[in-house]
Amino acid sequence: MEPTEEAYGELQTAYAHMNDALFDGQLPGCLITLQRDNRSDGYFSSERFAKDAEVKTDEIALNPATFAVQPVAFVLRKLVHCMTHQWQSHFGTPGRRGYHNTEWSAKLEEIGVMPSDTGEPGGKRVGEKMDDYAIPGGRFEVACDELVSSGFAISWKDRFPDQEQLEHVIAGEVEGIDVETLAAAGIEVEDPAQGETKSTRRKFSCPNCSNNAWGKPTLNIVCGDCQVAFVDAGD
Repeated sequence: MEPTEEAYGELQTAYAHMNDALFDGQLPGCLITLQRDNRSDGYFSSERFAKDAEVKTDEIALNPATFAVQPVAFVLRKLVHCMTHQWQSHFGTPGRRGYHNTEWSAKLEEIGVMPSDTGEPGGKRVGEKMDDYAIPGGRFEVACDELVSSGFAISWKDRFPDQEQLEHVIAGEVEGIDVETLAAAGIEVEDPAQGETKSTRRKFSCPNCSNNAWGKPTLNIVCGDCQVAFVDAGD
């Protein structure tokens, strides 16, 4: 299978599954694209593409810079976020210029994803820029587990991922993903400020807890939790 066919076929499979599981198959389909944008994990654009004067379709764009440094569930959640905009475009009343209004917010929560401007509990539910998180045991989480357990995966990942999210991986904050996993998958773990790749980095660990850090061999840091110096743990 050609890379284009495989990559976009997987996203189409995810769209169809979530459409059936969360939107009762109501959504009319769309053209899924990959767009790098350091301001967004994805976006929806109504009737962005036309086949001819009569036939038009929506666009859902996803940012491939997140694919390597976030779990599959994160990418699926961003897809569903955009699909909720599509649902509102066809069956509701969208806010001005993509504003996340109460109708959109209520629909997203109904399908098992909580809107939050911070991406954490307690955040604002409406606004210009909106993040979200999965509701434990909610419809999205169930649909996501069903899809992943069927063998679904995102095969192709950007080798030069989003640097801000990469730093969370380096800090050990992303469940199931670490720098060793990324390196084995051919992903560049790079510090743009130092021009370093993983091959020039060292791993440092707190001798008293599970905190880790990566940096150049001369790094001299102290664990903020234990107030003891990190020790060199190797490559």
